[in-house]
Amino acid sequence: MNLVNTNRTTDSRQRERLQRNVKSIVTHLILILASVIMLIPFVWMISTSFKPASEILTWPPKLIPINPTWANYFKVFTTTLIVRYFFNSLIIAVVSTLFVLATSLVAGYIFAKFRFPGRNLLFLLIVATAIVPFEAYMVPFYLQMIALKWINTYQGIIAPYVIMSFGIFLMRQHISSAIPDEFIDAARIDGASEWSIFRLIIVPMSTSAMGALGTFAFIQAWGAFIWPLLIASSDKIFNMELGLAAFQFKFSVDYGPLMAGSVLNIIPIIIAFIFLRRQIIENIALSGLKG
Repeated sequence: MNLVNTNRTTDSRQRERLQRNVKSIVTHLILILASVIMLIPFVWMISTSFKPASEILTWPPKLIPINPTWANYFKVFTTTLIVRYFFNSLIIAVVSTLFVLATSLVAGYIFAKFRFPGRNLLFLLIVATAIVPFEAYMVPFYLQMIALKWINTYQGIIAPYVIMSFGIFLMRQHISSAIPDEFIDAARIDGASEWSIFRLIIVPMSTSAMGALGTFAFIQAWGAFIWPLLIASSDKIFNMELGLAAFQFKFSVDYGPLMAGSVLNIIPIIIAFIFLRRQIIENIALSGLKG
């Protein structure tokens, strides 16, 4: 009897193990298929950027260029201010990201570790602004830029991207769950000032969340289009999105140079993700967006 029960238990464990393996294989196959589908447009864009005009619209289409060429990239650099657009986007994205990190970290620390009347209500109001689309208050914001004389300026383009409600929410959740109150209380007992606590405890223990937030903020500022389109009246301060839009209007059927410009546009975003992907994963694992 014991032998029969042992055999049944072994068979049950083997079936469970087989089911887990099959489930894992199916899950990975679905994820691989989804990844391939998502990568196809990017691979096609890169491939088209190296194709001569005679190969771009051939049928049936070919993924690998038969006669690859750098002519499309040369045309982008010689017919547009692509370098100026690139550095404009870089300035806008870097400055706005630094502001978002600073404001989100300070506000997140205050909402997570300080007690004051109306704290929860104020936090809910800030989070609620995340569901309000920018287009809903874009016109009054534009009028405010006119009053400040920030039209056609870098600060006018950067202004809407210096504070991110999602960033405040993310940093508050991270600091609440990943930084114990005992650390802060011990520092205060030792005579540390609030600035020292923030600089020596909060900032070092929030690097993973800051890396994730920095990536989101950088991508948001780099891909801005509608607001720079309203503010910028001179191509001297166009970002990459506006520059590519103007280039597309000028060369509406010249897909090779257009794809070359698009490749140059996504390179900084890919680089930012590659360098900060570990911080993003760590932040999700540590905080998990818990309250």
